[in-house]
Order: sequence, then C-alpha cells, then structure tokens
Amino acid sequence: MQPTVRQKQSNPRIEYYKTIWKRLRKNKAAVVGGILILLFVLTAIIGPLFTTKDPSGIDILNKLKSPSAEHWLGTDNFGRDIFTRIIHGMGLTLFVGFFSVAIGGVIGVIFGIISGYYGGATDTIIMRIMDVLLAFPGIILALAIVSVLGGSLTNVIIAVGVFSIPAFARIVRGSTLTVRKLEYIDAVRALGASDMRIIFKHILPNVMSPIIVQATLRIATAVLTASGLSFLGLGAQPPTPEWGAMLSDGRSYMAEAPHMVLVPGIMIVLVVLAFNIFGDGLRDALDPKMKK
Repeated sequence: MQPTVRQKQSNPRIEYYKTIWKRLRKNKAAVVGGILILLFVLTAIIGPLFTTKDPSGIDILNKLKSPSAEHWLGTDNFGRDIFTRIIHGMGLTLFVGFFSVAIGGVIGVIFGIISGYYGGATDTIIMRIMDVLLAFPGIILALAIVSVLGGSLTNVIIAVGVFSIPAFARIVRGSTLTVRKLEYIDAVRALGASDMRIIFKHILPNVMSPIIVQATLRIATAVLTASGLSFLGLGAQPPTPEWGAMLSDGRSYMAEAPHMVLVPGIMIVLVVLAFNIFGDGLRDALDPKMKK
C-alpha cells in the first residue's frame, strides 16, 4: 500500500506577494528608497520625542550660528535650532504628502472606475472634466486653488489633492476598460451581481497595482508642490517648521548662513528621491512583463 502524501495547497495571493517581494528585493535602488522612507516615517513618529529644544523657541543671541555640538545643524535668523525644526517638520511634510494623495486617490479612483465601467456619456463627461484639470500644470492649479482659499497647511492639502485627481482617474479608467472585458466579469454579471458588487468586489482589486504605484510616485510630487507653495508664502505659516517655509526664510541669509537653505533643501531632495526610486522599483515589480 502506497503511503499517502499530503500536499500543501499554497495560497495564490500569498504566492503573488512573495513573487512581488522577490522582484522588488532584486532592485537595489528600490530597496534603498524603501529603507529611507521607513527611516523618515519612524523619525516623524518618534523623532520629536527625543528633541530637547523648542522648534519655535527664539534665541536672538544665538542666531545664524554654524553647526556645532550644541546645535548640530546650526541656527536660523531667530536663533531657532534647525535640527529640531527639521525633525518636527518631517512629520508635517509626510502628513501633507500622504493625506493629500489619499484625498486625490480616493476621488480619482471613484471617478476612474465609474467612467471606465459605464462608458458612454458618463465616460465623456468625467474625462472632459479631467482634461480641463490636466490642462493646467499641477503647481499652477495648486497655486490658483490656494490663492482662492487662502494660505494654510489645510488648503495646501486640498489643493494638492485636487490636482492629483486626474492622474488617478485616467490610470484607473484605462485599467477598468481592460478588466471589464474579461470573461469572468461577464459570468458574474450573468449570475445577477449588481454593478456595485462587480465594481468593488471584482474590478477594484484587479486595478490596485497601478493605483499603488501611482500613489507612491504621487507622494513625491505632493511633497515638492507643498514645499513650493510654502516657499511662496501660501502654505504653512510662521512659525510652523515646514521645510519649504524654512527655505524661504533662508533666502536672505545664503551668504552668511548657507546651512539655512542647504539643510531643508537636501531633506526635500532626499524625500522626493526616496519615493521616486521606490515607486519606480514597485512599478517594475508589479509589472508582469518584467518577469525573466
């Protein structure tokens, strides 16, 4: 009598994630970007707990000091410790990036799926609205929105979220047009499934890959746009330790205190670069054509 061999049945979803992780791990640049993002998030969460100085505390006697043992990254024109302001500003920067992209992503995904699934006049109306929004460069559209609403961090989030909507809508629409033509969608519809069930149970899970990639790359754009608006005085207002505002404060002191612009400028570059290279690696890992 032959011994019975019990074969373990693997979960296709788990195997899919393992495959993505293996591809992502082979991309060294993406791994570095992911590590940097994780480091930034951890710093934003626990970093302020380990700082001993007040990010808004003014000390005129120590203004424009170069980096030293007491002030690791120097002080600004009001004597505020730049290292402390960078740490506290990291949370603001990531919050604006994540939250604004979340707003734009949710609205854009809803519009994109509805447009791609129903087609016809609904598709035409939604896509023409998206075309109007895309006709304006992102920073110009955000600048116009903030100019109308007023300068504040909340309005920056709204502005960046609004100009992120068309990018998500167009990508999701294209993916939905492909998925809705598959045979299993016709089978589910024949069994009597409602449109909402088909959209959220069968179409949305199959278009998540481009959404995740777009969100990762969009965070970098959101951070850069928010910093640009704060640099122009339309974003975070003093004495908020926002990196774009810190760059703006340092413009008049570049000759005598270059660290005032170098430090926040480098941090903005690092955050944007980390999300971009991680997003590129994630896109390659999620693309079936990248299989060897």
